[in-house]
Amino acid sequence: MKRALATCAVLAFFLGPFGWQVLTSLWPENELTRPFPHALTLASYAGLGASFGRALVNSLVVAAGTTALCLAVGSTAAFAIARLRFPGRRLLLGAALAISMFPPIATVSPLYLALRALGFRDQLAGLVLPYATFALPITLWLLTSFFRALPEELYRAARVDGCTPWQAFLRIYLPLAAPALATTAILIFIFSWNELLYALTFLSTPAKRTIPVAIALFAGEHTEPWGEIAAASVAATLPLAVLTLLFQRRIVSGLTAGAVKE
Repeated sequence: MKRALATCAVLAFFLGPFGWQVLTSLWPENELTRPFPHALTLASYAGLGASFGRALVNSLVVAAGTTALCLAVGSTAAFAIARLRFPGRRLLLGAALAISMFPPIATVSPLYLALRALGFRDQLAGLVLPYATFALPITLWLLTSFFRALPEELYRAARVDGCTPWQAFLRIYLPLAAPALATTAILIFIFSWNELLYALTFLSTPAKRTIPVAIALFAGEHTEPWGEIAAASVAATLPLAVLTLLFQRRIVSGLTAGAVKE
């Protein structure tokens, strides 16, 4: 009984705010100050408009592009660090960790100048590059740990059978790394989906806004937008919730991979 009550309390603590947002999004705008609404409505969702739909698509493009780039570069680099012998492997991991420690606000100005010089300012690709820079360290650390946990005999056997390091990576290690790749992909996707500072700084065209920017600017562009802000928050959270629920087993197996050694 106590365990059930504790579980319910934990669920209420974490799901309560989201449940309240859902209720607020269904609350009539003129009844938000009342304790209970007379009826529920979808007017707040209808008021989001086509601009919010574009923001959803923009966030999807940026998050998917960042995830694909990080997995393509990070998986090959992690395999090389874990299985190939070359000088500076530990230094490379340390440098990646050092990059992840930089606060985003300290890098906004130089990144803005660099993107403007490269012609990527106010472009969705201009978000993918800095996002990937800060998401690559976690990609390297997670996948390097996973590849190191796999038996080294697999690599040696592949080399004896005539595989090159690249073939051993593609045919043997990459399929075995599916749980870790899924975990890493979801973490990168969530980071890219939720990031606000770079998106607000590097993008100026309203049609290129991402979800966090669109929600942040709701209050300045709408009168009494609280119902619409709640609806936008729910609409922005649901894809992440569904993604996590669909791949929860992959996430757990990926996070615990290599935690126990025989």
